[in-house]
Amino acid sequence: METQVILDTLWVVLAAMLVFFMNLGFAMVESGFARAKNCVNILSKNFIVFAVSSLGFLILGWGLMFGDGNGLIGLKGLFMAGGADNSPATGDAYQGVYSAISWAGIPFWAKFFFQLVFCGTAATIVSGAVAERIKYISFIVFSFFLTLLVYPIVGHWIWGGGFLSELGMLDFAGGTVVHSVGGWAALSGVMILGPRVGKYTKDGKIHPIPGHNMSLATIGAFVLWLGWFGFNPGSTMAATPESITHILMTTNTAGVVAILTATATSWIVIGKPDLGMSINGLLAGLVAITPSCAFVSVTSSLIIGAVAGVAVVFAVIMFDRLRLDDPVGALAVHLVNGVLGTIGVGLFAQDGIGGISTPNGLFFGGGLGLLGAQLIGVICAGAFTFAASTVLWLAIKHTIGIRVSLKEEIEGLDLGEHGNQAYPEFVSHKIPYALIVKDINTVSVGAGASESIKASKSPEQVKI
Repeated sequence: METQVILDTLWVVLAAMLVFFMNLGFAMVESGFARAKNCVNILSKNFIVFAVSSLGFLILGWGLMFGDGNGLIGLKGLFMAGGADNSPATGDAYQGVYSAISWAGIPFWAKFFFQLVFCGTAATIVSGAVAERIKYISFIVFSFFLTLLVYPIVGHWIWGGGFLSELGMLDFAGGTVVHSVGGWAALSGVMILGPRVGKYTKDGKIHPIPGHNMSLATIGAFVLWLGWFGFNPGSTMAATPESITHILMTTNTAGVVAILTATATSWIVIGKPDLGMSINGLLAGLVAITPSCAFVSVTSSLIIGAVAGVAVVFAVIMFDRLRLDDPVGALAVHLVNGVLGTIGVGLFAQDGIGGISTPNGLFFGGGLGLLGAQLIGVICAGAFTFAASTVLWLAIKHTIGIRVSLKEEIEGLDLGEHGNQAYPEFVSHKIPYALIVKDINTVSVGAGASESIKASKSPEQVKI
């Protein structure tokens, strides 16, 4: 095998391992932002979701995404991915089957594994947004079908030779394919599931529900930061020094600037430099630069990150005011900044800036062509993902159910769903369930909440 193929393969496999390692980061951030009584549940969801995603992507997702077909869906190489080496040493074995990814001159399974860890990330995004009230089995079923059908179809449109790629839409590392898809799926779930008990009162007040371990969340943010250095640069799928180093710099620059602007914005708007906002600022900057990291200058990445840091703070506040309960801020991070970052390609792209040829964006003399393609991509991907996810969520709701009982939600999903606790040696000081359900009329609950919540009566402010 040629030396270049060996180097390319080693780089892609290393990058894929870094992206896989991001599962730990998501588990830590989400469990840290959740309450102690739901810690095991969050960890278990993040642990099992990659297994579920792997199965769905292997069985059908890969073929739907990268198989040759039409502008909407892959039709070749379906059902159980597999085959021979596709590196230059053995020739284009997959030309005419997986043509859209035949440009990457590495072995087939290196390509598959790299794309698989991206697929798993999209499903993981949903976990945090629906935390602390969703049934464990319902999340598993949804994740399976998301990675089996929904994610691969959108991926085909953009990365698999579909109609959006033909239109000229660009998404280098998955701002839309991964982050927006996960965000739209999460938004649908949050709307159908309803807020956690006690989060919003009928008089319009928002009851903050703080996470139980900010140390864990902060460590998780560092893990995700590290993983992003595989997520974005690894999307070259080749060991090309100029492109990799450029992408490393744009990625890091957007992230660090977003930390600063998110911290400053929360300090001004909320009155304190909120650590949770700083963490989500970092993630927002990394998400926003993801689609454009290879196409924009370091200076442009600074601007993109700055905007993302401000946007995530106002997005968190906006979703709360809309009574869309997202315990970890996944909607603000992945949905809002996935969309903003995708649009940013149409504004800031520069031909050849990272050693990759691309049309120029609006701010660099490219006119409205690329920006128009990006906007169409955002709309199409969003509309399909939201609609398909809504069908899945509703099907689950009306079959196996979607939300845990009021008793289980109040006492914690760790005991109710898993029969154990993250901190069994600690003394619990929870308000007994019997006292809480005496009078709960003042609590606003969503359409997905248990009917027992709506029928019961309870204290003026439920603290759980």
